[in-house]
Amino acid sequence: MKPAEFIDRIDDKKVLAAIERAEAASSGEVRLFIAHQRIEDPLAAARIQFARLGMDKTRRRNGVLLFFAPQSQRFAIIGDEGINARCGDTFWQTIVDEMAPLLARGEFTNAIVAAIERVGAVLAEHFRREPGDENELPNQIARE
Repeated sequence: MKPAEFIDRIDDKKVLAAIERAEAASSGEVRLFIAHQRIEDPLAAARIQFARLGMDKTRRRNGVLLFFAPQSQRFAIIGDEGINARCGDTFWQTIVDEMAPLLARGEFTNAIVAAIERVGAVLAEHFRREPGDENELPNQIARE
């Protein structure tokens, strides 16, 4: 899979709609980041982007980042300390395991949307939307 093919086959509208649905049911923040360079350690790179995007500054520390490096064919999912305290590493690995076959079949948008839906369900369970909750971060796909 060529990186451009991955990027071209992401349906931004479907991904953004999934993010909006996930955030509408919770106070959580979900972002997607696509790196254009080769990344050897996607988890370390995801942590850097997480901080750069301000995801560690949410009021309830419940941001989640889906990080993709198509040139390296690697990805990672990380959450801030608030969500990690509720769901733990096993949850993130479950999402990775569920995404892997979809990604291998080239179903990139489906893999991303399914992951966002799972994340959204956990955020809604542990971080219900309350009166006055605001969207703290933009619902755009970050690319670099």
